Amino acid sequence: MNTAALLNVIRMFFLLLSGFIGASVAMGIDPEIWWFGSICGLGFSSVMIVLDIGLRYFSIRTFSYGTIGLLIGLLCAWLVTRIGFFEAGWAEQFTLASNVFNLAMYLGFGFIGVMLALRSKREEFSLLIPYVRFRQDALQDLPTLLDTNVIIDGRIPGICSAGFLGGSLIVPRFVLDELQALTDSTDELKRARGKRGLDSLNRMQSTDSLEVIIHDETFEPGLSTDGKLVELADLLGARIVTNDSNLGKVARLKGIVVLNLNELAMAIRPIVSPGDELELELVKEGKDDHQAVGYLPDGTMIVVNRGRPHIGKTKNVVVAGAVQTSAGRLIFAELN
Repeated sequence: MNTAALLNVIRMFFLLLSGFIGASVAMGIDPEIWWFGSICGLGFSSVMIVLDIGLRYFSIRTFSYGTIGLLIGLLCAWLVTRIGFFEAGWAEQFTLASNVFNLAMYLGFGFIGVMLALRSKREEFSLLIPYVRFRQDALQDLPTLLDTNVIIDGRIPGICSAGFLGGSLIVPRFVLDELQALTDSTDELKRARGKRGLDSLNRMQSTDSLEVIIHDETFEPGLSTDGKLVELADLLGARIVTNDSNLGKVARLKGIVVLNLNELAMAIRPIVSPGDELELELVKEGKDDHQAVGYLPDGTMIVVNRGRPHIGKTKNVVVAGAVQTSAGRLIFAELN
């Protein structure tokens, strides 16, 4: 059972339990009004459930920050009200004004304290509590937002299956709608891209170790998909997985963690140095008459001198050198 279904079961149990307790209390007063007690219990539990749904993005960590801010605000209000401005002889007749002033100070400073705490970064709390710092969350524990391009890319299911990406994978509703629009497109290429993206989502949902959540959130009209992703990541405290470098730059400017699959692919490319021995399948002819071409698993092209007679075979080769071109890194090798 996933988390959403479990929460709904708990809410339903709480609703029924509240109705039963309300009816029991009413029967202890007057058995004829048991229905009134049941309605009161159901009404109370409904209000609590609506409040719970409204606070679904409000985590225990956020609650702790807000509590610290509230305590600081109430402390400031207490200090201000201790001045005793309305206790002077000339102001003793303003008892009502004194009570209103005290209430306003507590409410105002409490509200400001909570809002300032929620907007503050956790590192700033070390200024208030010396020598104490909040532990940084591990990256793998952060919720992960997937954008449209990276879902269509098709590499995410394999990365998750290999254990390099886990936790909660969040697919925003507007991303799912974009995939659906591609699937329904009259353009055959767009339709194929949309279908590949939906197939990737289905593979991820069928993986037991992954939790794929469809997140519903509305944004102001006219905001682009990339803008919505950045706003949602900032709201949820999530990281973004993408292969769009422009989206990554914008998100990083806002302090959001970005995992770019293209950067990952570049980082894990094998480093090939002169003298290394490789087992390479020669797949086609090279530019010169005697050359043959093979490819590393990451797509790097290797030109093998005197390899043309061996095209279609797997041969042992020795790296002779490399040249950086506009199209990428070109490696030359000799038959071993």
